[in-house]
Amino acid sequence: MSNLRSRPAARDRALQFLFGLEFTKYPWEGEVDDFFEVNPAKPSVRHYAEALIRGVCEHQDTLDESISAALEHWSLDRIGCIERTVLRIALYEMRHREDVPPPVAINEAVDLAKRFGSEEAPRFVNGVLDRLRKQLENGKE
Repeated sequence: MSNLRSRPAARDRALQFLFGLEFTKYPWEGEVDDFFEVNPAKPSVRHYAEALIRGVCEHQDTLDESISAALEHWSLDRIGCIERTVLRIALYEMRHREDVPPPVAINEAVDLAKRFGSEEAPRFVNGVLDRLRKQLENGKE
């Protein structure tokens, strides 16, 4: 288990890595070590970031399907790469990390959107994730 205080930094690193991966389309497994060589991190940060990266990459198709279904008047390819990546990370945590309560995943995603996204990104991310949270609570993944 990673140090809870290291998780915001780990989410930052995961976002940076996954954002870059959107443009290179390289297999993620071969790029993680290079990324952390250029962007060193404490072991606890790297450990959780790698778990997020692995989880998002391995579940990306199902994450994207769920996100697409939760978008109102948007398609997944129309939203910004930062916002799309933030949504994937948060939904992965909400669905697959029992140690991350959905409200925490949403709050952390909104913080990422504030730091890295457009001015409208935090509100957009919050709205989509809230819809997804309600679906999860109602058993409609």
